[in-house]
Amino acid sequence: MSGFAEVRFKGTRRGYFNTAGMDLTPGDRVIVQADRGEDFGQVTALGSIAERKCSSSGGCATPTPTMRVLRRADSEEVRRARYKVDDERRARREARKHAARHRLRMKVTETEWQFDRKKLIIYFTAEKRVDFRELVRDLARSFRTRIELRQIGVRDEAALLGGVGRCGRELCCSTWLPELKPVSLQLAKDQSLSLNPAQISGCCGRLMCCLMYEHDSYVEARRRFPREGRRIRTARGRERVVGVNIFKETIALRGEEGDVRVVTVAELRREMRTRDRN
Repeated sequence: MSGFAEVRFKGTRRGYFNTAGMDLTPGDRVIVQADRGEDFGQVTALGSIAERKCSSSGGCATPTPTMRVLRRADSEEVRRARYKVDDERRARREARKHAARHRLRMKVTETEWQFDRKKLIIYFTAEKRVDFRELVRDLARSFRTRIELRQIGVRDEAALLGGVGRCGRELCCSTWLPELKPVSLQLAKDQSLSLNPAQISGCCGRLMCCLMYEHDSYVEARRRFPREGRRIRTARGRERVVGVNIFKETIALRGEEGDVRVVTVAELRREMRTRDRN
């Protein structure tokens, strides 16, 4: 098996590591090399699957990852990782106090300690560029470690914080979605969905990621139907297509006198074949 492993950390942060011949399985908690230290994560993919994900995400600068998986995490290390969550909560409160004192127009979203406490990552959102040099110095003095401030978008913020979508399930971005891809309004138009932002936006205020899930199926299904607005010749003469229903496989047609009728795809095809023969 290839010595590739994808390891997930907090939120959507992922890294790719050399397993150096270790016998790992997805779900294993491991200690990996990190920036000047060690970090704790969970294996999410191995071998060729991890290689493909690394290539598609642009996370592979070299054919073989330079950072390595050092070992499986033992029970004590897993326990320490759980307690780290409480420390991150305290760090988040402290970081918000410092940002407020400097009157910075930024929102501290989340904090993440490196497992060995040699670095603290602070995630934040801001509408404009923020000069946080003084803030970093204060935070470094307060936490006595290296500080990394990382600006993220509102979709990444939702992935970090989690929540429940309008479908009643946990947010895809915070549970299983491997990466956040751009979502355009055209996806909603192709599926004949409401264009009201309140109905097609997620908790982050952006278009829902799930608009992409069935888009290909809708596009493929629509190929069997005439385009809305098109004029076609049927057994009743020239009619305009005013609506389609891909689930019921029906087409709404309006005649030249304004009358509207609904036919199935099969019925319309029969009418058009009969007209062509005549």
